[in-house]
Amino acid sequence: MLRELRRRLDARFDAWTRRRTPALLPVRFDRHRIYVLPTRFGLFFGALLLVMGAGALNYNNNPALLLCLLLAGAGIASLLQAQQQLGGLEIHAIGAEPVPAGAPLQLRVHARAPTGRERRGLRVECAGHAATLSLDDGTGEADLALATTTRGWLDPGRLRISTTRPLGLARAWGYAWADAPLLVYPAPEPAGPPLPTGEGEHAQSRLTPSGDDVHHLRDWRRGDSLRAVAWKASARRDALLVREFEQPLGADIVLDWQALHALRHEDRIRRLARWVDDAERESRRYRLRLPGQSVLGPGHGAAHRHACLRALALLPREGHASAAG
Repeated sequence: MLRELRRRLDARFDAWTRRRTPALLPVRFDRHRIYVLPTRFGLFFGALLLVMGAGALNYNNNPALLLCLLLAGAGIASLLQAQQQLGGLEIHAIGAEPVPAGAPLQLRVHARAPTGRERRGLRVECAGHAATLSLDDGTGEADLALATTTRGWLDPGRLRISTTRPLGLARAWGYAWADAPLLVYPAPEPAGPPLPTGEGEHAQSRLTPSGDDVHHLRDWRRGDSLRAVAWKASARRDALLVREFEQPLGADIVLDWQALHALRHEDRIRRLARWVDDAERESRRYRLRLPGQSVLGPGHGAAHRHACLRALALLPREGHASAAG
């Protein structure tokens, strides 16, 4: 019951602070964006000072009253110093590289602050995860590992940057939000059939140190096998030459959504995601056909892989994919 009440209060406070504080990056913390409240230790410290002050006044003990006032002044100064730790801090970038669903997403928070003031004990919290933000020469970065469960866009929610320095009597904090949701790729099928056969007019080949068809001769390099040396050609050139063979790989691979009609919706996505990774691992050119979308490819490489996995990640869910067939 208490946990549910706290969750609702946090949601209401999050909505209020997000309306009050623009979510666009960069976010600079000033006095309008920093909140300061006593910690549990600070509340205990304040109660102790009240008891101490009441006792000093009751017994007319001037040294005890002076000590109480000095400690109260130190507490008030710690409130101001905690706010100064965040004052001027700027969160200028929040992002992460896409990962398959189920793998931790490494969220990176980049910050900078004016030099000349030592800032320690800065802490970044998001979705129940926390990391330390260290600033060197006015710039710093914090990495948080966020759990991922499903494909598609992931909104990490608000990030809280806080500190309890210098005395732990008060906590100063501010909020920042990512300016765009983060992408989570579909989880590839753990084990599946090999890649489908290629089709199309563009045959592919790969150079290997062994095979049937000699592609060309090249200069010998350290690590080449002596079996690959073309001795007759080397004698004519008076330099070691090595044969390189051409191994055919077939034509472009077509990863077709409709060809997997026997599988369920999410199983098709996992199968295609696995095939995309397999094709990249084997340096094969491939194209991806999805319902209601233009064909991606043919191609290969990091950009083509990202485009294909992004398209798979953003496919509608099974209940909203009547056109997928």
